[in-house]
Amino acid sequence: MRLRMALLATTLMAAAPAVASATTITGPYVDLGGGYDLTQTQTFKNKYNEDGINTADKYKVHHKNGWTGYGSFGWGFGNGLRAEIEGTYLRSNLDGNSSPNGGHTRGKDSSYGGFVNVLYDIDLKQFGIDAPVTPFIGAGAGYLWTQEHANFASGESFKGTRGGFAYQAIVGAAIDTGVPGLQVTAQYRMIGQPGSFRNGQFGFSAENGSTNHTSIDHRFNHLFMLGLRYAFDTAPPPAAPAPVVAAPAPLPARSYLVFFDWDASALSARARQIVAEAAQASTHVQTTRIEVNGYTDNSAAHPGPRGEKYNLGLSNRRADSVKAELIRDGVPASAIDIHGYGEAHPLVATGPNTREPQNRRVEIILH
Repeated sequence: MRLRMALLATTLMAAAPAVASATTITGPYVDLGGGYDLTQTQTFKNKYNEDGINTADKYKVHHKNGWTGYGSFGWGFGNGLRAEIEGTYLRSNLDGNSSPNGGHTRGKDSSYGGFVNVLYDIDLKQFGIDAPVTPFIGAGAGYLWTQEHANFASGESFKGTRGGFAYQAIVGAAIDTGVPGLQVTAQYRMIGQPGSFRNGQFGFSAENGSTNHTSIDHRFNHLFMLGLRYAFDTAPPPAAPAPVVAAPAPLPARSYLVFFDWDASALSARARQIVAEAAQASTHVQTTRIEVNGYTDNSAAHPGPRGEKYNLGLSNRRADSVKAELIRDGVPASAIDIHGYGEAHPLVATGPNTREPQNRRVEIILH
């Protein structure tokens, strides 16, 4: 009992989550393993004719601890489903007070054959668990040959080999080892053989040398196993290329021109109308900054260097007039930057000391 509990605990510990992603099998794999076999107690029924009377004796046959081994080749479909062909071998010894008149039964019991299994790997990520463990469940059907050889305390013996249908249920977990494609498996299986040893297929040798007909009830094997599984195709599927998202093109700056009379910084009615349009536009588009740049033509009320200095001041006064009008139209003062450039950057190229109305301006730029 302690051995069975230890093996069951090993299976449960194998399913404990760790800190990596589990492997999904796609393509061919092989699986080899073995472990503990517990065969349930069986009833042997011996039918014979004695003195013209049909008689039947029942014998309880107990199985001692046994072992099992298996090997399989399978294919994973990449979506959790797997199919495999398995060869298996089961072995246990017989012991116990079995015969109707008491006494121990000695002998051996073994089965061998194959199964076709269908299994499903459970992706723990769908439950929010990212671990290197993959629980799985499955079922299989196949054919097993079983050999029984029992010697009863009465001196009678029972032996024979017969094959028949078998089925199994599977539950377990696979753990990634860190080696690509290699996993450790821990699993429990229950194998059943319904009526495979009925209908007089075994001979029972009695003390008088006669051979009678013997049948055995439904057989159950409980298996606790560890194994190694290797998947050949371990290359991860190619990641889908990340979509290329083009950076949004910056919005073009919008500009408005306000013109002034010669040697003046006061706004005309038309100039106030243009400033109002600029102020309204700044509330309808995503504006991060408003530039207000003042300019003059290259004529001056005072000639020479003194005139250039005068024009620079005049351009700043024109920019200040436009800023004040923008603020009156609801634009925050903190959003406005003003600059005066004097005679620099003319809109229209002219000769020296020329009065040009288009160069006497303020440019409002919405960024």
